Amino acid sequence: MKITTLDGKTPDIAKENIQKLKQLFPEVFTESKVDFEKLQQVLGEYVEDSNERYNFTWNGKGRALRISQTPSLGTLRPCKEESKDWDTTQNLYIEGDNLEVLKLLQKSYYGKVKMIYIDPPYNTGKDFVYKDDFHDSLENYKRITGQVDDNGKSISTNTETSGRYHTDWLNMMYPRLRLARNLLTDDGVIFISIDDNEVYNLRKICDEIFGEDNFLGIFIVNSTPNARDYGHIGKMHEFVLFYGKNSQETFTNMLPDKDKSFKYYDDIGGFNIHPLYNSNVAFNNKNRPNLFYPFYVNPKKRADGFHEISLEKKESWVEVYPPLSVKDNVQFVWRWGKEKALKYLNQEIIGYEVDNSEFRIVQKMRHNEKIIRSLLTDTCYSSRRGTAEVERLFEGKIFSFPKPIALLENLIRVGSTENCIVLDFFSGSATTAHAVMQLNAEDGGNRKFIMVQLPEPTDEKSEAYKAGYMNICEIGKERIRRAGEKIKEEYKDKENIENLDIGFKLLKLDTSNIRKWQPDYDNLEQSLLEYIDNYVEGRTELDVVYEIMLKYGLSLTYPVDEFTIAQKKVYSIGFGMLMICLDDEITTEVAKGILAKIKELSPESSRVVFKDNGFETDSNKTNIKEILKSGGIEEFITI
Repeated sequence: MKITTLDGKTPDIAKENIQKLKQLFPEVFTESKVDFEKLQQVLGEYVEDSNERYNFTWNGKGRALRISQTPSLGTLRPCKEESKDWDTTQNLYIEGDNLEVLKLLQKSYYGKVKMIYIDPPYNTGKDFVYKDDFHDSLENYKRITGQVDDNGKSISTNTETSGRYHTDWLNMMYPRLRLARNLLTDDGVIFISIDDNEVYNLRKICDEIFGEDNFLGIFIVNSTPNARDYGHIGKMHEFVLFYGKNSQETFTNMLPDKDKSFKYYDDIGGFNIHPLYNSNVAFNNKNRPNLFYPFYVNPKKRADGFHEISLEKKESWVEVYPPLSVKDNVQFVWRWGKEKALKYLNQEIIGYEVDNSEFRIVQKMRHNEKIIRSLLTDTCYSSRRGTAEVERLFEGKIFSFPKPIALLENLIRVGSTENCIVLDFFSGSATTAHAVMQLNAEDGGNRKFIMVQLPEPTDEKSEAYKAGYMNICEIGKERIRRAGEKIKEEYKDKENIENLDIGFKLLKLDTSNIRKWQPDYDNLEQSLLEYIDNYVEGRTELDVVYEIMLKYGLSLTYPVDEFTIAQKKVYSIGFGMLMICLDDEITTEVAKGILAKIKELSPESSRVVFKDNGFETDSNKTNIKEILKSGGIEEFITI
């Protein structure tokens, strides 16, 4: 049986990367250190050893990289009283510095987020951009948000006279995007809003983090249709960068096209035609040989103007393969395999004469949909529309220039599935959460959102502050509450609308709840005395439960149930996946009762957690370990 003492750290990303390297190239390690000369020999021609090379760097880039790999000793504390539908919701709203929060989410949400959207500071000279503290980012966060005295850093804007205008912005964005990439599913996508102040720098760091091959495009959004008549050019647009985690795995959805008309009709209905070959050169006859095969086309035209096709060679019929790419002569392949092609032969795929007896295999496209366009020019995408939406919801000017719901809703349509997680870690007024709920109401989806926002104080002269919203998080949470109720009312006649998730669990970033993970080395004697009590003063058992969930990589929306076993409180997470008892004087009767509850709940596997100093005696601890082991519990954890 494995006995574990849980530490308070998030995953050590640098250490994990070294382990991956060790698995790939064990021969380059000497006494657990990397022999770079040997690694260069192994990589051969893929090593760039010239002093002059294509590279994008800035002052502090190395430090920003280290910050992204430094484990966090923080936690996320549950806040039931400010949440909505705590016991049933699958949505999260997290208050805190998104750098620390992204680190804390690495275990629970690694590779689980289908879509990320962020609207980070544009670096216009008025945006809040702060320097991360490499040594103690949690204390830095507390100083910034006024949770400790004013002797530390204060919130400030990043002006062009700062001396490191672009550098400060890049140092803020780089580690956050690196951590965000880890959370994406293999087919996941990220959309990033930006304007022309940093669009070129953002493109460069995204090419590095996500890979140039995974750049899917850039949208130009008509955000200010009327422009403004000052300066040298009336700016009307912003950008949205679009990347996939792996372009070969990426899939996107089409948007509804109410105005779409059909050119052709058959017994089933209207359709347009689209070539059956895949025009993405990433898919070719070298890596997709099963999608490269011939069709045979009858040169005699049918009454409907199309041509009969076959997968079997026939006399006088024309052999047709996918064409070559015009740009670099790469051999395209079909989008369908032979089995599917045979099933729909001459029904949904057919032959079509381009000209002069040149034939293509085409698919009948019957849907009233279209691929999202790179120019988003409709007035529904304007910043003014977004401002008006929030004004109507709050009956006042509470938030400046939020993104319009239509923009987020369409990006979510394109980049998400109906049962996935959507993350926004610069959530602002929570337009992304609003759009997720709106789209779920429209199409019956079950998308979940995770919103992350720094509780940045509002200006004391602002209408938001006067209305009682002391920081941006207060606005975002209230928007979700109001928008959810409004959506339910608007769609009250829709089937199953009562099941629409319009709630959120609120979690707040803080230092660890457990003393031994954060000793005071300047006052070690006092720390040792306090160690007798495991918890930081003012923290609750539920705080500790959620910290353990984080450390063990469990979803923070799993149900947390409470039971009394042998007069001790026991928490069950995820229907018995994790059982936690934080009481004192634990006896063997508690262990037996926990085993009985696990048997009743029947999880696939289970772990059990106790306080390290919570056992009645040392012999009790040993007996409890044996009882749990005999009951099939593989891991016995103490904190």
